[in-house]
Amino acid sequence: MLFWIITGALALAVAAILALALLRGRAGDVPPAAYDLKVYRDQLREIDRDLARGAVAKADAERARAEVSRRILAADAALQQAETGQDQPRTGGRIAIALTAVVLLGGSVGLYQWLGAPGYPDMGLQKRLVAAEDARENRPSQAEVEAEQPARMPPEVAPEFAALMDKLREAVANRPDDARGLQLLVRNEANMGNFTAAYEAQEKLLALRGDAATATEYADYAELLIIAAQGYVSPEAEKALLAALRRDPSNGAARYYMGLMAAQTGRPDRTFSVWRALLEEGPADAPWIAPIRDQIEQVAQRAGVEYTAPAPAPAAGALKGPTAEDMQAAGDMSAEDRQQMIRNMVEGLSDRLATEGGSAAEWARLIGAYGVLGETEKARSIWAEAQQVFAERPEALAQVRNAAGRAGVLD
Repeated sequence: MLFWIITGALALAVAAILALALLRGRAGDVPPAAYDLKVYRDQLREIDRDLARGAVAKADAERARAEVSRRILAADAALQQAETGQDQPRTGGRIAIALTAVVLLGGSVGLYQWLGAPGYPDMGLQKRLVAAEDARENRPSQAEVEAEQPARMPPEVAPEFAALMDKLREAVANRPDDARGLQLLVRNEANMGNFTAAYEAQEKLLALRGDAATATEYADYAELLIIAAQGYVSPEAEKALLAALRRDPSNGAARYYMGLMAAQTGRPDRTFSVWRALLEEGPADAPWIAPIRDQIEQVAQRAGVEYTAPAPAPAAGALKGPTAEDMQAAGDMSAEDRQQMIRNMVEGLSDRLATEGGSAAEWARLIGAYGVLGETEKARSIWAEAQQVFAERPEALAQVRNAAGRAGVLD
């Protein structure tokens, strides 16, 4: 209630200032006829002084006096007419004042209803921090969130692959100490979209690893939990992220998801601090860079910070595009020569990935390029190799898998 009293008082004060300005403006207005009367009366007195000094003849003075007197009568009539019609401007002024007050009061209320948060009490910083901590401590568990989600359609897989998955599940069940089998089960369940089964298998792998479990394995487990909860960072996921950060404080995936959790529990200031550091550290092809870039300016605004994300930097080791000289030379080539030039560039990327490695985006680009060139066997070979390279990185493997699907070499 205090907010509305203060808002109304401020609006009335502004309206009063504007009304006073309007009234003063009208009170200070002097009709032009009043100035004319003053001038003409001064002229009459001047004629009398000139006649007394003998500067003008009596006949000339009488003619001048008659002309000025005629002008005085006309000006006086105009002045009386202006004073008679003075009530109408005053009425118009009162209407303008009333409209100003209505616009200020009504506009202020309407603007607050649109942009503000009616009904919410004012909260100081300390209260907001306490509320955010309460939201974090009492947020739903992983099981509660998954239980509220609609049932997912089972993925469509080839009968042969389904049979292999059944055998893999059975083998893992019979050999629970087989770490390699658990890794394969996690990867394939995730690729099929069975994220709950995937994180359950990863949980068993972590238990098997014990103290030897790595930061990456804990971060992967947290990521599977988050994906299964459709982006929600549950207390169980947070626990896994903290375990990853204890083992490796620089783990990018864990830091990204901790920032996401802070945003979900009312601490955009923490999110901005974590995400800004990740964005500026890079590398540009890290899987968390793109989602951070898409959201960080909005997070900064919620945190009360003015921030513009830096321009994207090229990924380290990324394949460079053709130079201006290459483009000019390609314009003079035959179709066969241009095709060969493209093939040479693709082969160069293939050689570099084979010797130096590269990001998931580059592997996906190479598979797509071979698909466009019609060299499906090479695309299939690259896809098979990529499955080994990204076996323990489900998100990166999914990116390459999409490219393989578009190239028609997924089977």
